[in-house]
This record gives sequence, C-alpha cells and structure tokens, in this order.
Amino acid sequence: MPAFDIRKIHVLRGPNLWTNHPVLEAWVDPGNLKQTTSTEFPEFCSRLTAWLPGLTNHCCGEGAPGGFAAHLDGGTSPAHLLERVTIELLALVGHPATFSITRPPAADGLYRVVVGFLDESVAEACLRSARTLLLAAYRAGPLDLAAELEDLRDVVDCHALGPSTKAMVDAAKQRGIPWRRLQPGRSLIQFGHGFKQRRIWTAETDRTGAIAEHIAKDKDLTRATLSRVGVPVPTGRIVTDIDDAWEAAQDLGLPVVIKPLDANHGRGVFLDMKTREQIAEVFPHAAKYGSGVITERFIPGVDHRLLVVGSKMVAASRGEPAIIVGNGVHSVHQLVESQLNSDPRRGSHDTAPWAKIDTIDWDPTVMTDLQRQGHDTTTVPRQGERVLVSRFANPAVDVTDEVHPSVREHVVIAAQAAGLDICGVDVVCRDISRPLEEQGGAVVEINASPGLHIHLEPAVGEGRPVGEAIIDLLFPPGEDGRIPLLAVTGSHGKTSTIRIIAHLLQTSGKFLAVSSSAGVQFGQRHSLYLRGDCNEGTQGALLHPWTEIALCEASAEIILTEGLGFDQCSLGVVLNIAGSDSHPPLSEALAQQLAKVKRCVVNSILPHGTAILNADDELVASMAEHCKGKVIFFTREPARAVVMTHRALGGRAVLVRDGAIQLADGRAEHQLCTLAEVAMPPAGHRDGRLENLLAAVATVWACGLAEVIISGGLQDLAGMF
Repeated sequence: MPAFDIRKIHVLRGPNLWTNHPVLEAWVDPGNLKQTTSTEFPEFCSRLTAWLPGLTNHCCGEGAPGGFAAHLDGGTSPAHLLERVTIELLALVGHPATFSITRPPAADGLYRVVVGFLDESVAEACLRSARTLLLAAYRAGPLDLAAELEDLRDVVDCHALGPSTKAMVDAAKQRGIPWRRLQPGRSLIQFGHGFKQRRIWTAETDRTGAIAEHIAKDKDLTRATLSRVGVPVPTGRIVTDIDDAWEAAQDLGLPVVIKPLDANHGRGVFLDMKTREQIAEVFPHAAKYGSGVITERFIPGVDHRLLVVGSKMVAASRGEPAIIVGNGVHSVHQLVESQLNSDPRRGSHDTAPWAKIDTIDWDPTVMTDLQRQGHDTTTVPRQGERVLVSRFANPAVDVTDEVHPSVREHVVIAAQAAGLDICGVDVVCRDISRPLEEQGGAVVEINASPGLHIHLEPAVGEGRPVGEAIIDLLFPPGEDGRIPLLAVTGSHGKTSTIRIIAHLLQTSGKFLAVSSSAGVQFGQRHSLYLRGDCNEGTQGALLHPWTEIALCEASAEIILTEGLGFDQCSLGVVLNIAGSDSHPPLSEALAQQLAKVKRCVVNSILPHGTAILNADDELVASMAEHCKGKVIFFTREPARAVVMTHRALGGRAVLVRDGAIQLADGRAEHQLCTLAEVAMPPAGHRDGRLENLLAAVATVWACGLAEVIISGGLQDLAGMF
C-alpha cells in the first residue's frame, strides 16, 4: 500500500536558509512512492481536485494560475503534492502561506518540504492533514473533508491569534515593529525589544491598569464614576433580592433593566422589564452571571459600541437585533436555524463575525424575549410575523462617521475617567448623530478588553484600522521599538569576537545583553538559567526590560534548526567560512553550503544597518551584494581588490597597515592604534584573534563609538583570552 512519512519537522521561527520569514521545514520520506508520480495511480488526480478544487488555480513554478494543474497532469512527486495540498488547506482555514518550496532528496534520501506560516501549530496540523488526504487519494479510500477542515479550524481557534490580536500584529508588521508571542496559544504579545518593548494581551496593553479594569467590571461603580464627570448614564442601584429589585424599579420608573453587577458580553441582561412578575422570573438568571444584581432605568433606543483608543474615538458600530420572519409552517427553532444560523457570517469559531444562536442550550434572555412576544422555541409564527430573537446578536453596521462630536467627547471622557487606554463604550440611543442629552440616550457600560472584529469587518460599511490605532498608541510615529541588535556568525572565533565587542561597548554606558556559547549576560550579571548557544538566549536578551544593546551569536546549527532568534538586526558580522591553522579547510561544496547558511545574518540586516564582512575570505566578501544596508570590510591585506573598489566608492574598511590598525573612510584613512598597543597574548596577532580584533573594531566603529574610546578599550584587553 502507498505510504510516506514525515520524519522530522523543524520550526524555523526567524530568518533561515529558505527565506527571511518563519517556515516549517519537513523532512519527508516518500517510502515506496519514491519512484512514482501522480499519474501512476488511476483517478488519483481527479479525486484530489474533486476534494480540493482550488488546487487547479495554484501557480506553482509556471508563474500563472493553473501551473500546478499542468504539473499534476504531467506527473509530480508525493513531496511536491504534500507542499501544494498543505498550502491549499492553509488557505481554506484562513491562514494563507506566502512561501513554499520542495527540494529533491538530500544525501539522506529525504525530501525537504518548506511551508511558510502565520501560526506554527496551524501549519503543522495542515501539513499532517495533507498527508492524510494524499494517502486517501492514493489508496482510493474515503475522506470526510468537512470533518478534516473542522478539526483544522478547531486548531486555529485553540492556537492561532484571534482577530483582535492579529489586527495589531499586522499593523506592527506594516510599521516594521518586531513582535513575538510570549506564550503558545495565548494572545500575549511582545512588541519591540529591550527597554523599548510594549506588550498587549488581546485588546489590553501593559498600561491597562488593574484599578481601571475593576472600575469597568463593576457596573455600579462605572455608573457612579461616569455620572460624577458629567457623562449621561442610566440611574440605578444594586439590589439584594426580588423584592428590592421591584422596589428599585418603582423608584426609578418603569420599565427597567435587570442585569448582573459584573458580567459581560450581554450575559444575563434583561431589558424592558415592566412588571414584578417579569422581574421575579429573570432575577435568578441575572444573579447567576454575576456577584450581584443591578436594577437601572431602561434606555430606549439602539445599542452602539464605540471604541476609544488613547484620547480618540476611532470606530463605532450600531447593533442590529437578530429577527426571524414567520412563514406559518416552521417553528421558531427551525427559523432560527434556517434564517439566522445559516448565515455564513455566523459561526462557532472566533474568526466568525457573529456567533451562532445556541439552539441547544437557549440563552435565558432569548427565551424571555420570545415569551413576551407570545412564543417559545416550538411555536410557529404566522406568515410575515417578525419575531425578535436576540437584541445583542448583530453588532453589524459601521457608523463611525455619523457619531456626534459631543458623543465622541462623552465616550473619551468615560474611558479616561475609568483609566482605560483602550475601551469599548456601549451607548444606547435612538440616533448616534445627535447629542445624548436631547434624546435621553446614555452610556450603559464600558469594557476593558473590547473585541475589535466588529470594527474590522462590519456587515455594513467600511472596516476601520483599529489595529493601527492601537499600535500608534503604543509606538508614536517614527518609533519602531527596535534597539541596536548585533549578530555575529562565522565558522570560528564568534565567542572571542563577541567578548571583545562587549568589552568595548561597555564603555558606552548602555545596558548590554550578550548571548553566546559562553552563556548569557545581562549587564554584569551572568544568567544561570539561559543557554546562550540557542535562540533562548537571544530572546532572553531582547526580553530583558533594561537591554539597550543586544549582542548575539548565530551559529550555523541554530540557523538550520531554529532560524535566527530575531527578525532583523542593525548590524551583522560574518567572520569567516574557510578554515584556519586550527580549523581544517572545507570542501568547496560544503563551504558554499555553509556560506549560504551564514548569509542569513546579512540578509536580515535592516536597510539602515551595516554588515561587517571579512574581505580576506572570498565567500564572506561576496555577501556584500546581498546586504540591504551599508558594508564595512575588515582585512589584513589592504591592497585586496574588493577593499580598494569598495573604498573608491566611498565605503569604509578596517585594515592593518605597517603594524597598526587603520580606519578607512573612502580614500582617506588614519591610524587608530598600533598592534603593539593592543593588550593581546603574543600569539594573538598571528592567529585568528587578529581577525576577531579587526571585526570587533569595525563593529563598534559602526555603532558610533568614539575612536578614543575604542583605542583605550583595546589597550585594556588583558585577561580576556
């Protein structure tokens, strides 16, 4: 029987051998399918495209839609099929990949199938599901594609970023702000690095205070706070039991609202209560959802959700109640399923704009509204009868441009009075384009962690860039949250070079975090808990709240198995590829492969950054053409053609001439210090340590360290080796 296995999966979360973006690299063993193609199995292609018709539109290597179909008809390998089916499944669950590639078997006989991802758990699930689907197609077996896709959507729900968080992450990407998820499956995100970092958790930021959250959660305290600052709110009070609720209702004036003291999402909120019997019926349900119950004056009108970010109202949505229309044949239950839950905008997953109406465990508020209209779930509404099912089901219509200036002012005051930097303000009124005071409207609730999806993709009207608004709050224009990040790679000498760079940078007065095979160091403290020879150390350096400069080692092994521990760097150092007196030479093929791996550091340099490259190593020097930023060469042989050409074009170099270290800027050069002044062991200038020294000097020069400071630091290297 046909079979093939996924032997290993590398999750490359940073720039890597394949691309500068995160990818899964699967090592695939085609097994007994190794010498076969798709055309050797009768009806295989038709089964596959019947399940996944979108495959016929894949461009593949042809550069135009339908390219993959040509490959399929002409015969393609199981590994290539695995790549394309994975891409299609990712698209079907809303996680399109922008990169994929399949490489022929390596020396180990395994294909490399590489797929970019938005979420690694979703990508891996799609990869494994693609294998299941292909085996079913090869074996002409059954496949429940709907069940497979539902399982994948469950993975999306459990592991992927929700729409609110994703909107902020996407906005950060657009501005070049680095981001990292701090806990798998959670929407806890770090934006920026070191002392410039900020964090969010869904629509809350690291400056959303616990006191502000407490005020927003306690609806009675919210009402009292907002009332004192002049924001229109409904009158009301906390009640202890049914009798007290009825007494409060009579004092306030009927009708009233009975709702929990501290619930959210409209749970347990009963509107337009006019009799003691109605209050008695709903009171236990309201009490169930909170730590207390409130009775407050009913505000007639329509529900609106207004979003405040910082000192601005940035979006507003008007709610539309969920209504069914009777036909004299079907029950309320049946009509809810056919007219409401069948709407593709409704779903059970977080990515759905609207939630489905639960027809198994009916919400008590729904049942109450149905009963007041003379219905339950089994009654049959007459032809054309409109039946209200849920008042809170459809936050649907964008009304941002309609909000009256005084209403905008009220909701900003409401958010700031509570102390919230991001706040969803619920307003009930008949017309949002008029002042609340003249129509008896009011602010009825505030929310500390508002959902953004209703503003991102409203059913009617244009989506609002609320993710961008929040990122602009965290990082004002011109700020990207980045600190100087220095990465060092090479076949040998990385740790020694990092030690010299760190020694010289300590004189800058900046807080330096260092991650290398020697360990992780924060300022003068050495971490006992982090390994420096993997991305754990790099990420720790970027997470530390005091870090002003991060200095990280990037080995070939880590690049191949994890990718770089950062998205982009300010400065990248490549020491060498070729061997040395203490490191035997490599074969040409291996050297070329290793150079491609090390070049990942150069590929990740920011446009305003700098590559520090060894001009004496031809493979390293050739990386200059791949650098988006500037280049500084270092060399023992100043007459090298690559250095002379670089300098003639105005480039910089650090070189040795007449026993001294020279700093060359274009055609001009001047002496930094003599080698005799550098405190290194006697053998230091004759082995690879001179190479390390020149690279370190070029690095701190690129960082803007004063030459007198560099020279003084070089004379104080004793004891470092």
